[in-house]
Amino acid sequence: MAIILITGGSGFIGKKLSNLLKEKGYKVFILSRTKSNHPNTFYWNLKENYIDEQAIIQTDYIIHLAGASIADKRWTKERKKVLINSRINSANLLFNKVKELNPNLKGFIAASGIGFYGATTTEKIYEENDTSGDDFISEICKLWEKASLQFNSINIRTVIFRTGIVFSNGGGAFPKLFKPIKFGFGAVLGNGKQYFPWIHIDDLCDLYLESIENKELKGIYNAIAPNYCTNKQLTKKIANTLGKKIWLPNIPSFIFKLFFGEMSIILLEGSRVSSKKIKDTGFKFNFRNLETALKDLIN
Repeated sequence: MAIILITGGSGFIGKKLSNLLKEKGYKVFILSRTKSNHPNTFYWNLKENYIDEQAIIQTDYIIHLAGASIADKRWTKERKKVLINSRINSANLLFNKVKELNPNLKGFIAASGIGFYGATTTEKIYEENDTSGDDFISEICKLWEKASLQFNSINIRTVIFRTGIVFSNGGGAFPKLFKPIKFGFGAVLGNGKQYFPWIHIDDLCDLYLESIENKELKGIYNAIAPNYCTNKQLTKKIANTLGKKIWLPNIPSFIFKLFFGEMSIILLEGSRVSSKKIKDTGFKFNFRNLETALKDLIN
């Protein structure tokens, strides 16, 4: 069975994906910034431009999830450098090592984000062939994808998933949305009209599995559930699933701008994103609508 090397394997997506791949019979290697004696964990260090070569030589597919969290800290000048470099430098290092050591790699599958289209609220439904936005979040995604697409130049099948908000109990945005509502302190963010493109973590992991097993997949795909919702609709549906009421007023936009600065746009803006391209490949979502996803996660 093929060997899959995952970067970002310690994150909530990486952990879930690792377990799925192992269940399917794949051997999973993890690249870690911490040295380990585990036989399937290999050390890498971006600052030193170092990867344990054995990880690259033995690998059939690379799934590249690594990158500093977009929402962990305010976007200072230094933080912006970290967000960009953690994605671009890691992809560049992987590319150079693959080119040197394993040019017959069967596939490179990478994460990107729907932030590619920019943080904006419009009635447009964005598709993969639409142009990028013109803000910082779109700049990150453009550079991220450019670094990943280098693998095409050495004839390695490359797949990129522009991912929305991943719904999972294991981490990410969902617990932060869910807990205040559970304890009676939930509220709509800003005017609540911003769209909230989302995907259940099980469907996202299935997409990565599909990208390995379906050799026809190549290029860029939106990793988004087919069902659209606004922040207001999402907040109310979480509350309804929990049997709670939203009694607090909307949290004004200026509060988020005060506390989070420029980063607040990822909470206050959002557009619809199409999943048609990936559905046309034959991929089936297990969680197509919000109600089904919420019941699975909450129950």
